[in-house]
Parts: sequence; C-alpha cells; structure tokens
Amino acid sequence: MRVLAISGPLADLEVDALVLGVWQDEPLAAEVTQLDTATGGALTRLLESGEFVGKPSELLTLPVPAGLQAGLLVVVGLGPRTACDRRVVAQVTGSAARHLAEKTRPRVAYAVGNDLSPDLLADAICGALTGCVGQDVLRSKPRLHSPDEVLWWGVAEGAVQPGVILADSVNFTRRLVNLPAGEIYPESFVEQVKAIAPDAGLEVEVWDQQRLAEERCGSLLGVAQGSDRPARLMILHHRGGAADAPTLALVGKGVTFDSGGLSLKSSEGMKAMKCDMAGAATVVGAMQAIGRSGVAANVMGLVGLVENMVSGRSYKLGDVLTARNGKTIEVLNTDAEGRLVLADVLDVAVERGADKIIDLATLTGACVVALGMDVGGLMSNQPEWCDQVASAAARCGERAWPLPMFPEFAEQVKSQVADIKNIGDGRWGGAITAAKFLEEFVAERPWVHMDIAGPAFREKAKPWMDGGASGAFVRTLLEVAVNWGVR
Repeated sequence: MRVLAISGPLADLEVDALVLGVWQDEPLAAEVTQLDTATGGALTRLLESGEFVGKPSELLTLPVPAGLQAGLLVVVGLGPRTACDRRVVAQVTGSAARHLAEKTRPRVAYAVGNDLSPDLLADAICGALTGCVGQDVLRSKPRLHSPDEVLWWGVAEGAVQPGVILADSVNFTRRLVNLPAGEIYPESFVEQVKAIAPDAGLEVEVWDQQRLAEERCGSLLGVAQGSDRPARLMILHHRGGAADAPTLALVGKGVTFDSGGLSLKSSEGMKAMKCDMAGAATVVGAMQAIGRSGVAANVMGLVGLVENMVSGRSYKLGDVLTARNGKTIEVLNTDAEGRLVLADVLDVAVERGADKIIDLATLTGACVVALGMDVGGLMSNQPEWCDQVASAAARCGERAWPLPMFPEFAEQVKSQVADIKNIGDGRWGGAITAAKFLEEFVAERPWVHMDIAGPAFREKAKPWMDGGASGAFVRTLLEVAVNWGVR
C-alpha cells in the first residue's frame, strides 16, 4: 500500500471511498463544514436526526454522495475528544478500514487526524493499515482487500511515515504468525527476517544446530530433538546509541509448531499452535520498527526457534536437560516447552551484555485463565522495571497487568533429581511458576516476562481487525525502546 499525505478540498477528492472522522458532542470542524456544504447539508441533517452521534467507531456509510467526487462517504465517530487515546483512535480507523476492505476499493482517503498529536496520528494510520489486512494470507480469493493507495488528508508531508512504519511492523508480525507451520519453521522464519533486515538497518546473526550444540544450549535442543526441522537461534542488533551505552534485550519464544511432544495435545488444542511463535514474531516486528524509526538506543533482539514434535527422538518425561548456564532441568511435561527454549536464549542475552531484558511468549493457558484473552501478564524481578513496561503498554493502549512474583512460587519449581523442574506443583498459579522458572536464567538482571498467550491470537475478528494474529505489543516494545533511548 502506498500512503501519501494530501491537501485540497475534500469534495474534490477522486477516490473510491472517503473516511471522515467526526468528534462526539462538538460542532463540525471547518473542513467538515465545507464538506457538509458540498453535500447540501447532509451531515448536519444526519447529526440533527440523532441517527449518528459520533460514538467511538460508530460507522455510517453514504453511497455515491451528492456533491462529492468520492464514490463512498464513510462517517466514523471519534468519540469525545477528552477520551481519545492511542487505543481508541487505532480502533476507529481500523473499524472503517475493515468495513471498506470487504470490497475492492483501490484508492481510499482518510480525513481523520489532521488535528491529532503525532503519537495519535501514528496510531490512527496504523489502525487504518492493519484493519484492512486479514489472516487470509493463502486464500486464492481473499476476504479482505487492501487498497493500493491510501491518502491521508490535512497532514504535513512526512507526518505519515511513523504510522506506516508501525503498521508495516505489526503486519509483518501478524503475517509470520498467520502463516501455517508448513510455511514458517525455524529455517524459513530466519529467511523471512533476513529479507526485511537490510531496510531496517539490522545486523543479523544466526546459530545453526552445530553452533547451538557448541554453545551448550541443551535445554533448547532438548525440545527440538523430536523434529526433522533443525533449531535456530537468531540475534538482531540495532546500534542506535553510543558504543558504551546500555543495551536493552528483547527475547522471544519461537516454537513454530507445538504438538505438545509426548505430552500430546488434543486436536482442538493443537489446531492453532502455529501461533506459538508469536513471542518471537513480536520481537522481530518490534526490531523492524525500532530500526526503521532510527531509535537512539542499543537494542538486541534474540529469538529461539524450534518445533516441538513427536518422534523416536523426542525428549521424554523424566529426562534431565542441562541448560546453557549449567542448571539441570527435570522434564515433567513436554508441553511446557517454551520456558525450556527461553532458558537458553535468556542466558545468551545475559552473556551478550543485556542491561535490562524483556521476554515475550505465548507461554501458559494459566495466564489466559487469570487475565482473559485481551490482557497480557507481566512478571518481573524488579518492580520499577515492570512499572516502566506497564506504563509503556498503557500509553500505547495495549492491555497488560502485573502478576505477583512471591518467593513461595519458586519453591514449586525445585526438583528432587535436578536443580529445577519445568512445571510447578499442580495447575494453580501456573503463569507465575513458569515465570519463576525463567527467573533462574536472567542472572539477576532487571527482567520482565510478558505472557501474551491471550492477546497474541484471536479466534474471532474484532470490528477493527480480522481474527488470527493481532501483532499485540509491537507498539509497546517500540515505546519502551524510544524511552530507553532518552534515559
């Protein structure tokens, strides 16, 4: 999609559709008044009728509007100006874009956001460019049709670029997660990222199976050994700060398909497990945004990539794995594999000099039970660092909530035959015991674990975005990195 900033009379725009944002409980803005005049007062009559009041994401479509060159006028409510934040504005434009994408409309213009702050404008553009992209990545006839050209009215040249970067990164994450496991596996994941790395100015380092063995990544390799697809560990660098400036590490779980291993999932539980690499996809999407935005910070992205499959080579219940940091791990559930992958990747981040760490993973169903499908869980060894990440998520309008990390939970991952075990005592507090397991591998560096099992993948569509991968927390990680750079 080409995205261009434009100006001039709205009534003269020759487009397939024009999206017009209207504030709730406010008089029509001057540019909207001109459009109202061109339509013979249609907007005024609409508001006076009470049929449209401008509530957030309220949509009204006027086909072939008299007095306009546009083939379709979509009036969308922005809600009260005082309640408008980044979440609201992204959902508003996303709702309009998804509605329009139900048919082929090559050229769409938006008169939304010309009086918004730069952050709100970026999210408005991001919402419009993600709302029209669906999960139907392999359908011969797609259900949603992205326009070839998006025109953004009333903003300065160049003002659209931050929103375009954000949308490209979110959509890249979504595409990686939405593609089936036959298309995305450790080697092909690496190739997809290598393809976008030069444009983002990212350095790429890849550890193959031999290097992983040489590096003693026994925990990650234990999960991977049941698959015919060899494991990979990928390290991305954005060097936007001084050579001696601190480094932020973003770590992602990349289980490109999770059968559960010998602790085999049911068919129902397995059918969406292409999404078990969403943590890794979120990290590389965020690194793309960080690189293209030229963030003034040193940021390192690390992802561990494996398939968790069943074969005669599969790791077994009762096996003891030796992680890269030397700790031994008793395996009591092969479906608690993500933490085993992250264990070695976190150790690499520590060794490579990470000053602070955030890891992301679709780690536990327990977090979904605790917080629902739309909220990510935050767990940390340092409350201040956790608060910074939570604040970044809140500014972006992404839902995240802290869970307690009381020391008693660590007792549940102690083993009688090894240093630790990969599950707690029973199902209770499973998201937290998983985090306490991961804490064993961060060497007391300030660290936040984000369990994104709920918000990373949607079974059903939202009004502002198709079902499937959501790209959740790409925006949050970019926000954290930007603020890291101005410390």
